[in-house]
Amino acid sequence: MTVEAKICGLSTPETLDAAVEAGAAFVGFVTFPRSPRHIESLDLLKALGERVPQTVVRVGLFVDPDDALIDARLATGAIDMLQLHGAETPERVATLKARTGKQVMKVIKVETPADVERGVAAYAGVADRLMFEPAEGLLPGGNGKPFDWTILSGRTVQLPWFLAGGLNPGNVAEAVRVTGARAVDVSSGVEATRGVKSIELIRAFLGAVRVL
Repeated sequence: MTVEAKICGLSTPETLDAAVEAGAAFVGFVTFPRSPRHIESLDLLKALGERVPQTVVRVGLFVDPDDALIDARLATGAIDMLQLHGAETPERVATLKARTGKQVMKVIKVETPADVERGVAAYAGVADRLMFEPAEGLLPGGNGKPFDWTILSGRTVQLPWFLAGGLNPGNVAEAVRVTGARAVDVSSGVEATRGVKSIELIRAFLGAVRVL
């Protein structure tokens, strides 16, 4: 079974290069001022995007973005896919997909099995991918806490989906075994300190995924 990995919250050339060289299939850039991983500079976003080979998907993380914010970020040419972490409705997801021509991934907050069922029912017809992450946390993504993985065990989801939340080099193999995830997302689990990525942990995480 091939498992793809996304390293999210990258904001420096060195950590981005490490993720790409170690085999990340997706890299994530955060646009959310309250996050320690936020990339404020459009010039930096453009420069980072230009470092990524075409074989790797560049994902922009947004939280309830307006059209102007999306347009400004997409104008850098650094984003291939939108990752929506807020309260975006299915109608908003469909509108953004149509407006931008980009693939869209919707994040589903999970606490109970019903959360998965509701999320899939609402967004399966409009999103290209889903991401399941814990409902807890003051900020979207990067909170370092897993949810009960057995909620996803044996479940069929009609869209490609990512498992996120609390993953790290030491537990990603078990997470994949329990959930059957074919794609995993990590941010805080490969950080030396909050918001600061570790090249060594990035390599360790991707090494653990590579042998699955």
